[in-house]
Amino acid sequence: MPETISRGNIITAYDNFYQNHDEAWRMLGAKYKAQNIVDVCKGRQFLKVLEVGAGDGSILYYLDQWNFAPELHAIEISESGVEHIKSRNLKSVKSVQVFDGYHIPFEDQTFDLVILAHVLEHVEFERMLLRELKRVSKFQVIEVPRDYRFGVDKRIKHFLAYGHLNVYTPSSLRYLLRSEGFEVLADKTSMIAPEVTRFNNFTNQKKHQSFFANFKITAEYQLKQVLNRLMGKKAQEKFANAYTVLCSATDKTPKIF
Repeated sequence: MPETISRGNIITAYDNFYQNHDEAWRMLGAKYKAQNIVDVCKGRQFLKVLEVGAGDGSILYYLDQWNFAPELHAIEISESGVEHIKSRNLKSVKSVQVFDGYHIPFEDQTFDLVILAHVLEHVEFERMLLRELKRVSKFQVIEVPRDYRFGVDKRIKHFLAYGHLNVYTPSSLRYLLRSEGFEVLADKTSMIAPEVTRFNNFTNQKKHQSFFANFKITAEYQLKQVLNRLMGKKAQEKFANAYTVLCSATDKTPKIF
């Protein structure tokens, strides 16, 4: 009988992942995720910040280095992830603890900001977690990969191999958030940077590196950038690889029926 998705399976998978993770690869991706967080929060200052599903602390590393907030906190479902965060000895990180994936172990409105970066796509009951974010914070930054494409149902094995239970577009994420009473204050679409693509192709996948291969990666990225500028928001959302939003929690949830 095939193994089904369960909370126990997910926790075990992520615990094994952080025990055997590739530091260089995760740090490279985290740099851009952290920059997206900074970008959507431009002009605002936060004193007490929580990252939910903080993984191995790679995003926290950059936020700490960039003095994003004087007080950072982290919760993570895997023991190995928590231990890795602690081993970084980041000066701004004041607490790190394990949580069950849904119930955030802090009182109401404890934080100015909660960060949920590349977590929501892994969550079985996404609305439960969103309500917890809303409970403990005034503002929220949420980033998801733009996985949805036509025919995504035919690639289910591919996405589940990355632990992606949910697939989003910018529009579907906004719908989810607004239907839970969040107000979207700022957003950003982003594409995978050439250096990330090169690392994935030539280091992770061991593809042959050549002048033409490098040129093609840069040219494709620049072409999409040009199309984004010419065609506006619709094109930006079409070509995006990730979507980042800054939200505020409201006390208004849209009426159903």
